[in-house]
Formats: sequence, structure tokens, C-alpha cells
Amino acid sequence: MDERYGMLAVAVKDSAAVVTLDRPEKLNALPFEFWTDLQRLLADAAADPRVRVLVVHGAGRCFCAGGDIEGFGGLDDIPARRRYQDLAFAAFRAFETFPKPTIAAVHGFALGGGCELTMVTDIVVADSTAQFGTPEAAVGLMPGLGVVRGPANTNLHWLKHMIFTGERLNAEEARLAGLVTTVTPEGQHLDEALRLAGLIAAKPALALQVAKRILNRGSAEGYDYSVEATALLHGSHDQQEGVAAFKERRSPRFQDR
Repeated sequence: MDERYGMLAVAVKDSAAVVTLDRPEKLNALPFEFWTDLQRLLADAAADPRVRVLVVHGAGRCFCAGGDIEGFGGLDDIPARRRYQDLAFAAFRAFETFPKPTIAAVHGFALGGGCELTMVTDIVVADSTAQFGTPEAAVGLMPGLGVVRGPANTNLHWLKHMIFTGERLNAEEARLAGLVTTVTPEGQHLDEALRLAGLIAAKPALALQVAKRILNRGSAEGYDYSVEATALLHGSHDQQEGVAAFKERRSPRFQDR
């Protein structure tokens, strides 16, 4: 494996590929190229016999603040918006179907695409500072992956609350909602994730791979529809107004169109 895939830094330790979202100056916001970089990393990790588990965590103040909204301005037409959604969903799907177990170790913000990334991992460990949120409606969008995969992990009422209100769940609320497996004291999330990785790495890889495939059966249902729906929302007046208001640090003036 390479040591770097764009904003993704990788180190193999004791049978675990430790992947760091390493763009701390931008709160690990996900740029356009992240989605292809992630797919390259996953292909290499799947082929690397040293890797039996993959652990992903964030550098700096948080796990991930979501998609880099600065890049949304380049999505000028429906084909461009569809290509972006296709790339993002393909990367999420590649993460979900990665043949080896995956663990997210979360601290601070896990918002938007960062929250959705935790939804396609197998185990989620969060420390007490973690906050999970799906704020896409504030910029005229919906969490495309979240509406497809969220219901498999999360109580539906909690998920609707997150999407409709934009309010964040703290670590314990996220555990109750089903988004988080384990909550640790502040700063101990990565250590706990690596402890679990050690337990997993000692198990027979083939048995875990087969179990994961069966557990995830049917998980692609709804992907294509969500790609199209999200691409259309990217072209709405309210989406453009929401992004402009975010950049200008003002309240949006939505017109429901």
C-alpha cells in the first residue's frame, strides 16, 4: 500500500490499516478527489495480505465536517452533479463491501459525508466529544447515502429527527440511536478501535468475509434512486441559496423551489 492517497494517510500496524483523514486545517472536509482516492486505497488494502482490519479516524479537532462545500460551485449542470453523486456513492459502496472488517474511530464532528462514512463501516467507536449530524437540508439537499443506509443502522425516528431538524446527536445519543457501537472517554476512541481490531485480526479472515457479505446483503437497494434525486436537488434554487448563505455566513432565504 502507498502511504498517502490525497488527504488519506495510511499506516499498517499489527494487521490493521490505520487510515487518517488528514486535512485538519479544513476539519477534514472531503474534496471532490477524495472519492476516487478512497477507492484506490480500498483496492490496495483489499489486496495487501498484511491488512486484516481497516480503522479510519480523523486528524486534528474532529473526524470529518462533511463534504467540502467550496467544491459545489463546480457542479454546473445535471451531468456534472450526477457524476459527482456517482463517484461518492461508488466510494461509499466500495467501503461498505470492502471484504475485511472496518472500524470508525470518531471524535468531534462527524457531519454530512463524515457521518455517512461511519454508516458504511462495520463498527463505530466514538469518544465523549463526538457529535453526529446530517445538516444537508440547511443547504437545500438531503443526505443521499444517509437516506439509503441510515435506516439499517439507526432508529427511524432518530434519523428523521437528524435529517429534518439538522440537530446533532452527542456520542451517547448516537449510541442509543444505533449510529455508535461503543462510547469511550475523551481521547480514547482510537485506542479502543485498535483493541477491537486486534480481536478481529485474530479471527479467521474467510469466516468474517463470508459473514460480512451475508450481513450486508441487499444493502445497495435505493442507491441509484438516491443518486438521481440528490443530483436534481443540487440544481434547485434553494440549494444554490443555501450554499450562498453558508459562504456569506447569513440566514438562507428559501423559496421552496
